[in-house]
Amino acid sequence: MFELNPMQTLAVWSLPVLLAITLHEVAHGWMASRLGDQTARMLGRVTLNPFKHIDPIGTVLVPLALLFLGGFVFGWAKAVPVSQRNFKRPQRDMAWVALAGPAANLVMALGWLALIKVAMSLGATLESGGTGSAQFLLYAGVAGVTINLLLMVLNLLPLPPLDGSRVLAAFLPRKWVWHYYRLEPYGLFILLGLLFLGILGPLISGPFLWLRQMLFTWL
Repeated sequence: MFELNPMQTLAVWSLPVLLAITLHEVAHGWMASRLGDQTARMLGRVTLNPFKHIDPIGTVLVPLALLFLGGFVFGWAKAVPVSQRNFKRPQRDMAWVALAGPAANLVMALGWLALIKVAMSLGATLESGGTGSAQFLLYAGVAGVTINLLLMVLNLLPLPPLDGSRVLAAFLPRKWVWHYYRLEPYGLFILLGLLFLGILGPLISGPFLWLRQMLFTWL
C-alpha cells in the first residue's frame, strides 16, 4: 500500500483504532448484561459513547506511539467491570463474556472489509497515492481490518488478563483456576516483556496474516 505521511496516517487510523478498542469493551458489557450481570450497564459502560471507555494511556498514547514507531498497533480501553457472582454458571458465563470482545472485533473487521469493497468500486486502489475520498475510505478500511484482527488474535492469547485466559479457565478444574489467575497482576508486564523481546510479534503474526489473507480473498 502507498506510504502515508504522518498526518495522513493519523487521519486514517484514528477512527478504526478508537472503534476497535471501545466497541470491544462494549461487547463485554453487553454480553454480561445478557447473562445476568448489570454492573457495566448501571455504570453507563454499555454505550457507544467512546468517552465512557477511553483510557488516556491505552486508548491514546500507546496506539499513537506504536503507530509512529512503525510497529504493530494495539491498545486497550478501560476494562468493563463484571461481577461473576451475578452469573448462574460463573466460569462458563465469564468465558462467553470474554469471547464477546474478540467476536466484536471480527464483526468490525468484516464491516471494514465491506468498506474496502465500496472504495474499490469507486475506483480506489491499494497502489495509488491518491487523496480522494474513495482512496481515504480504502485506507481506513485496510486500517480497520488490520487493527481489529490484531486485537482479536492478541486478546485470544491465554494470558491473564486477556480474554483467552477467561475462555481457558472455563475448561480448567476449579482448583486450578485460582492459581492460574494469580498471573493476572503480572500479565501486562509479561506481555510487554514478550513485545520487547521480539516474541509477541511472531506469536500473533501467523494467525493474523492467515486471517487477513482469507478476508482479502473476498475482495
